[in-house]
Amino acid sequence: MTLWLARTVLDRAAHRRNDPEWIAKAWKRARVIVVDPTTGHVPVVGDPPRLAFVAADDAPEGERLFLGGEEEPYFAVAGPVPGGAGLREVGAKLSEFEADVLTVAVALSRWHLDHRFSFASGRPTELSAAGWERRDGDTVLWPRTDPAVMVLITDGADRCLLARGVGWPEKRFSCIAGFVEPGESAEAAARREVAEEVGVTIDALDYVASQPWPYPRSLMLAYEAVADPAEPIVPQTDEIAEARWFDRADIADAVAGRPAPLLSSITISISRFLLERWLAEGTGSAHRA
Repeated sequence: MTLWLARTVLDRAAHRRNDPEWIAKAWKRARVIVVDPTTGHVPVVGDPPRLAFVAADDAPEGERLFLGGEEEPYFAVAGPVPGGAGLREVGAKLSEFEADVLTVAVALSRWHLDHRFSFASGRPTELSAAGWERRDGDTVLWPRTDPAVMVLITDGADRCLLARGVGWPEKRFSCIAGFVEPGESAEAAARREVAEEVGVTIDALDYVASQPWPYPRSLMLAYEAVADPAEPIVPQTDEIAEARWFDRADIADAVAGRPAPLLSSITISISRFLLERWLAEGTGSAHRA
């Protein structure tokens, strides 16, 4: 199994970012995607859906963000997108190339929206490096990525522990997740988040894969862990409404559309990937860490 958003297909042509003459010429022949950075939506057409690119002359006014491509340059420009869609809605239906373009465009557009002013001086920042920097005088701001962990907890055999977040729909469950804190490794964050959210100690922990998730700028790090199902579950009540063990048959039913539990409908999410991978394996696969 392969994570859809983990594939890098777009040539980012990073060596062109500090060549303003090349960027100016590239813009004239660019394919431009308009992004609403507050929602992550872009225009789409067709069935199956495709990104609705526009020519440079038809793009709205705004900062031009070079996404990549030398022979065929791709840019993003922020603007309103009535009736558009985002990764959650169409990501799994796009080609892997367009899914990659959309992921980069949404992440970069959102970062620019959030960094219009300098953290150091409060002054307005200016776009630089074709959209891959912002500057406040000599102070340079680079696009930020926030690492987050997603942990599938199993008993090493045919059960997994899932949780339902506060405010989630009834029967909607997922893996344990959380952000890596300053001064913390990803593995330490995985153990801490599991202990905090469900009160369980992990006895084994294996790294599985990673993928970007631009809402707004996460890098999801997927792990599979082993825990003792006899250990009491103690939910963190301000974040977790319910947590319990499910049999492999329960997950098979949920994937087949017979909710028990109800899993995320976002099939490109890393939590869904972890569950479908575990289901396909037939037995638990984590090894003693």
